[in-house]
Amino acid sequence: MKKRSLAILLTAALGISSLVGCGGSKEEAADTTAAETEAPAEEEAEETEAPAEEAAEEEKVDVYAFIAASLKNTMEEIKANYEKDHPNVNIIYNADSSGTLQTQIEEGAQCDIFFSAATKQMDALSEGGYIVDGSVVNLLENKIVLIKPTGAETAVTGFDNITEASSIALAGEDVPVGQYARELFTNIGILDQVMAMEINEGANVTAVLTAVAEGSNEVGVVYATDAASMPDDVEIIAEATADQVSQAIYPVGQVKDEQASEAETKAAEEFLNYLTTDAATMDLFVQAGFKQFTE
Repeated sequence: MKKRSLAILLTAALGISSLVGCGGSKEEAADTTAAETEAPAEEEAEETEAPAEEAAEEEKVDVYAFIAASLKNTMEEIKANYEKDHPNVNIIYNADSSGTLQTQIEEGAQCDIFFSAATKQMDALSEGGYIVDGSVVNLLENKIVLIKPTGAETAVTGFDNITEASSIALAGEDVPVGQYARELFTNIGILDQVMAMEINEGANVTAVLTAVAEGSNEVGVVYATDAASMPDDVEIIAEATADQVSQAIYPVGQVKDEQASEAETKAAEEFLNYLTTDAATMDLFVQAGFKQFTE
């Protein structure tokens, strides 16, 4: 009888132990199942976020704008304003003489917008089939001025007696401001005398401005806006009149960019529209000394 009672007790103990073991296995299985369920969900969320971030990166487009050197300071302000409102657009400038920029475009340089300091270069590109039909806008006007270093002495009082200077800084004949200067000297009958002077020929208007500001040359011919950009370094001696030289007109247009994607072409169109229609942008040009072009 005692042996039978002991056997029953042992059997009961084993049964309880077995139940405890089974309970632990179920909890572990539940935990494992939950972890496996959560992991794919997290991975799926990460996979969903990654393409969204990649798409945002892919949407950023570049717009290549070739701009006359005399526009650079103002265009940098415009770039900052535009990119702030259009974070997916990156404006890339190439600033030089309009003649140099024209040549680069003709030779195949990637360009979306051309902003020239004269109509001659824009007309040549239009006739050559490089400019989108109907996109050109004559936007700005500038003045041709004669300058000297601030505080420096000179006998020159105007363009008429410019040959009294010991030297002159003058842009090359393929540079719009250099072309305007030669036209002016031709109209007042002193071109040969001027060309016989000691001339420091600049690759663009910025080089001419710098030469005079540093005192390397007694006088120089630049745009009024260039002189206004360095008021502490140069002084205006005279401003060319309408009967002395043609209007300095700045046209801007869209270049046929074969390398541009559809998104880049659209971005170029929108930036061109911004340049030619935005009132705040025109205010920046006016503050820099430009005048809005009128017929």
